Amino acid sequence: MPHASDAEGAIETRGLEPVPDAERTGHVRELFPTWVAANISVLLLTMGAGLIVSNGLNFWQVLTVAIAAPVLSYGIVGVISIAGKRGGSPGMALSRAVFGQRGNLFPGTLIWVARWGWETINAVTGAYAVLTVLDLLFGIESSTPLIIVTLLLFVAATFLVSGLGINALRVCSTWSTYLFGAFSVLVLVHLVANTDWSAVFARPAGSTAMMVAGIGTIAAGGISWVPSGPDFTRYLPRTASSRAVVGSTVGGAGIVVLPMVLMGAVMAVSTPSLASAQDPVSFIGELLPAWISVPYLVIALIGMLLINSMSMYSAGFTAQTLGINVPRTWAVSVNAVISLVFGFLLMVVATSFIGSFISFLTLLAVAFSAWIGVFGVDMLRRRSYDGEALMDTSRTSAYWYRGGFAWPAMVAWGVALVVGLLFTKVDWFSGPLAGSWIGANGLGWLVTIVVAAVLYAVLPRPARPARADDPEPEAASATLCI
Repeated sequence: MPHASDAEGAIETRGLEPVPDAERTGHVRELFPTWVAANISVLLLTMGAGLIVSNGLNFWQVLTVAIAAPVLSYGIVGVISIAGKRGGSPGMALSRAVFGQRGNLFPGTLIWVARWGWETINAVTGAYAVLTVLDLLFGIESSTPLIIVTLLLFVAATFLVSGLGINALRVCSTWSTYLFGAFSVLVLVHLVANTDWSAVFARPAGSTAMMVAGIGTIAAGGISWVPSGPDFTRYLPRTASSRAVVGSTVGGAGIVVLPMVLMGAVMAVSTPSLASAQDPVSFIGELLPAWISVPYLVIALIGMLLINSMSMYSAGFTAQTLGINVPRTWAVSVNAVISLVFGFLLMVVATSFIGSFISFLTLLAVAFSAWIGVFGVDMLRRRSYDGEALMDTSRTSAYWYRGGFAWPAMVAWGVALVVGLLFTKVDWFSGPLAGSWIGANGLGWLVTIVVAAVLYAVLPRPARPARADDPEPEAASATLCI
């Protein structure tokens, strides 16, 4: 969280290396707009509509889901973010201390690939917002060439912001928070005045199981941010309040998720097709007057750009931990290209946008959750990280362990990942336990966290890492005998 006057300047040049204590000038309160910006997405409207149409919930049940989901998911984000102020490095660099220098490549690769899909979803949503604004203002209809142009412009802007680094992200997040808050109030006032509230409150209650499933679906989006949490706290001083870190994270996310999900649910009462729209953004133009919908979509577009920028910012660090030995800004460009390719496929080829989105979120949550369980238990055990060892990827590293692997962490992660998939069902995959209560309620990701955490907690802690300058075993034994 440096400021423009810091040594890093306008462009952040620091990569994986820990931030020196002298440069940790950030403030916990700066986390609030960060996590507001991370949730400014009209897809929350679609997901809120899905709670009404697909899950069959009533207003009060949706309210419960909209409160519980961000508290649960971003509570975990906030807790894992504490590691950032302890170690001063990005999350996937700190993960080397947990899994070993070689072992970290496995969860790192999976998380990096998962980010491709997350960034693709954001790029597609951003492009839809641009197309909708063009249609509303100028009557320009969507076409394949226009889709390509809007995707290119959106991803290019994302690359610019994420390439500039943490300073640019902080400034943009703060201003987008103010603007989005102001226009959200206008939308709420319009809905209050024009909604048939008798129809909203007349809906019968759905099952508790469907409410639990709704919490799991909404929370899955927050879970995807967990490995990125330390990326945004590494400029905090070590003495920063851990409780405040968690509070700012949950508060920033919750103040967006709650009203957005509720607005989507209210809109779905009169427009149920919002829950399954191929282009969910266009519904904003249809449901709201132009004087509200156009500026609201522009602000939402900025928010979606920031979401993608934050994701690409973290993905650049993850790429570096995988051995892509290029500056952070160039590491970001890899994900930008991937977003363009997959974004085009999703907008032009995919037949069900929201189906693809929910399927992706479900698998993403399981992939991230195995890492969360192991990393979380390790973080509770340790209070500091060896910065020199984090950057040393050779056999001399204190985090080399056995052959570069911390085997207890690897076993717990692998087993939990498999168990989580057993309970998971998406459009193209169904685990054998997907029909159980846990699977049917979308809680495979939670089971994954618990299994990983418990298994890692009971397995023996990794032995002291062997170093290149250690005596040979025979020599060491002889010395002890003497």
